[in-house]
Amino acid sequence: MTLTPTLYKIVTETLWRDARQSGVFRGAAIDLKDGFIHFSTAAQAVQTAALHFAGQAGLLLVAVDGAALGDKLVFEPSRGGDLFPHLYADLPLSSVLWEKPLPLDAEGKHIFPDLQP
Repeated sequence: MTLTPTLYKIVTETLWRDARQSGVFRGAAIDLKDGFIHFSTAAQAVQTAALHFAGQAGLLLVAVDGAALGDKLVFEPSRGGDLFPHLYADLPLSSVLWEKPLPLDAEGKHIFPDLQP
């Protein structure tokens, strides 16, 4: 992929608060287990939430400037052969564009803000 988009990370409020205090995000448990930080593109984020965070409250959606991550960011085949962004390094908070709550609607589905590719 030649153009690096805005990337999205779904993370618990608690884990993100810890990252803000330390100045770096090292990843959630699944990231630490897999050896890289999982991200989604704008087109992938809603399905990622439905598959891995269904009905879970207390989440944030964090937007990250993919171009700021350098060569440690790799797009690799995953779900359905789609290319997913994986960061093989800690996430510097300086690359974060914004963070927003990811509330649930009455049916337990996450309500997403408008996402930029």
